[in-house]
Amino acid sequence: MPNEKLAITLSDNNQIKFTRPAVMGIVNCTPDSFTIHYSSQEEAISNARRIIEEGADILDLGGESSRPGSEPVSSEEELNRVIPVIENLRGFSNIPISIDTTKAIVAGKALTSGANIINDISAFAFDADMPGIAKRFDCPVIMMHIKGIPKSMQDAPHYDDVINEVSIYFSERIDFAVAQGIKREKLILDVGIGFGKRVEDNLKLIKYLKSFESFGLPLLLGASRKSFIGKITRAEVEDRVSGSLAVAAIAVNNGADIIRTHDVAQTRQAVDMAFALREA
Repeated sequence: MPNEKLAITLSDNNQIKFTRPAVMGIVNCTPDSFTIHYSSQEEAISNARRIIEEGADILDLGGESSRPGSEPVSSEEELNRVIPVIENLRGFSNIPISIDTTKAIVAGKALTSGANIINDISAFAFDADMPGIAKRFDCPVIMMHIKGIPKSMQDAPHYDDVINEVSIYFSERIDFAVAQGIKREKLILDVGIGFGKRVEDNLKLIKYLKSFESFGLPLLLGASRKSFIGKITRAEVEDRVSGSLAVAAIAVNNGADIIRTHDVAQTRQAVDMAFALREA
């Protein structure tokens, strides 16, 4: 099995440890994501199996699209999309599972069903009950920077200094999380490529990713097939794999601990080579 020695381990107290940069494989349990989506639970499960075989270290399951312009769905719909998939996956794999949601009720039921990590694109800002869930389960939490909400976040976003502004945001959200009783060492930071960002903002965040190492927390980068790659390469979504791999390799060189991707097999090779070169 390609993932017999995962790049991450979760200890008995849910502390995440890295042996090398990890590859997070995306499993969109949605009919409306901007790229690969699965129209049925069976298709999502089948593709999750394939992603594990291709070498994923983490699976990231989401039941609500957060693409620019996307509309929210109800908690009931989101639960119907993700819980059966998590329960099925737990029947044959112990791979760490991240639940990509901003809803506390979804996160709680996903963790009860076998998920291990909360991936909250709002960094606890969209649901006041989410910090309580994170504290109760004492699980790792990915906190992402976002400017606005998915439906309107790409409506003329602007930064005077994107690195400084994202750093201030992280400082504030980390302080908030700790004040809510969440252990600081359980936090993972995601600079939010494409979430209320211009092309130049995305490029600066990737180039200067090491700036965020000062927080002493793991860094996640998710740029897979995103529109800024298309704007630079003029490639359509399905043809942005090469551009995504270039970003992944550079991000690993610049300190990324987790690369979130739609294309696990190719990204696994790029990440491993970038890490080997970084460590040589």
